[in-house]
Amino acid sequence: MDVKDLRGLTDEELKEKERQLYQEQFNHRFQLATGRLENPMQLRNTRRDLARVKTVRREAALKDTRARKGKG
Repeated sequence: MDVKDLRGLTDEELKEKERQLYQEQFNHRFQLATGRLENPMQLRNTRRDLARVKTVRREAALKDTRARKGKG
C-alpha cells in the first residue's frame, strides 16, 4: 500500500480501509496464536499499512484545522 494512493482517498474511504486493516490484523494475530499463519511478515505489513492510513487521516485533520484557523 502506497501513501500516494491513500492520499487520493476520501475520509470515509480511509475510515473503511482502517476498519478493514484492524480486522485483518485481528485475523493475523489469531492465526499466529493458533500456529496457522504461514508468513509472519503479514502481521508486520498490516501493522505498517494501518499506521500509514492513520498518518494520512491525521495529516488531513491537521490541514483542515489550519484552514479553519486561517479563515477565523
